[in-house]
Amino acid sequence: MGLEAVVAREVRELGYNEVKVENGKVLFLADKSAIARANLWLRTADRVLVKMGEFPATTFDELFEGVKALPWPDWIPEDAEFPVEGRSHKSQLSSVPACQGIVKKAVVEKMKQRYATEWFREEGPRYVIEVALLNDMATITIDTTGPGLHKRGYRKLITEAPLKETMAAAMVLLSRWRAERPLIDPFCGSGTIPIEAAMIAWNIAPGLRREFPAEAWPTLDPAIWEQAREEAYDLVRDDEPLDIIGSDIDPAAIEVAKANAKKAGLSGELKFHEEPVAKLWPQSDYGCIITNPPYGERIGTSDEVEKAIRQLGTVFEKLPTWSLFALSPSKQFEHYFGRASDKKRKLFNGRIECQLLQYLGPLPPRR
Repeated sequence: MGLEAVVAREVRELGYNEVKVENGKVLFLADKSAIARANLWLRTADRVLVKMGEFPATTFDELFEGVKALPWPDWIPEDAEFPVEGRSHKSQLSSVPACQGIVKKAVVEKMKQRYATEWFREEGPRYVIEVALLNDMATITIDTTGPGLHKRGYRKLITEAPLKETMAAAMVLLSRWRAERPLIDPFCGSGTIPIEAAMIAWNIAPGLRREFPAEAWPTLDPAIWEQAREEAYDLVRDDEPLDIIGSDIDPAAIEVAKANAKKAGLSGELKFHEEPVAKLWPQSDYGCIITNPPYGERIGTSDEVEKAIRQLGTVFEKLPTWSLFALSPSKQFEHYFGRASDKKRKLFNGRIECQLLQYLGPLPPRR
């Protein structure tokens, strides 16, 4: 929630123009190659689903018939494993387990017609089907992603209260930062914001280091994935010089950040320092501070949080050409920081409602 417009922009940048934005999701029309390209490239989406169908369902009979009418054998082979997951909100069919059972039964009945068998062993590739009921409308999808897209593959070590990679990428994309500008995260934790910024600067597809369940689907041509990965490798711009720094008062966090940067192939490009925010003093101009300061719900006491934000505000006062973007749930952030933000954007860090507070400095002179 809150990142729909960012995801939609990413989808359009991939070349898909038939895009529709709804609460919590972005729908777009594309061919099957988009399954590979979207999984490899989307930085701020949680997962990529194939929408099989949508229809009203106020009774189990309507749900059964609606699901059975969909072309399941065109996607799912006879030996596939096809578990059903579900959720329901503001709908008459409120029992999620019952809905899952009905969907499973309907898919099996449809598959029987194609494969002329009464029993499916489900020992092959995995197709996770999801039934989502909202206001008595059933949306039926197949998950192509598996573990969420925030699982980039580089973050084997984490600190306390880590920021999701997808949210870190969103913060960078929502900022004014560009690769030619300095970037600092003074509360870097496990290094997620600096790493995501570097991947954006070098145009590294975030899904390059991982695998997806849909890669094993026989109903998708393997060439789709080969071509998508070749495209991604060809588009990497790793000759761009980077000025990205992460700092943190916790020495253990700095060690974790360095290890994650090395895993991401960026250890020689990013700088990490053990340093309190009060000693932050960049030597360059027109940079961006992009950060997720500690807050009491997740880490630190309220006094420590207040002190950290006050110190950040004091440092920022001395940086007239810099911009700052901070994600915080604190209603008192601007008070502690000592200045009202220029813009705010509501985002959710996990289940915690936050504001992305934006302090906009001048843009650098044109080259």
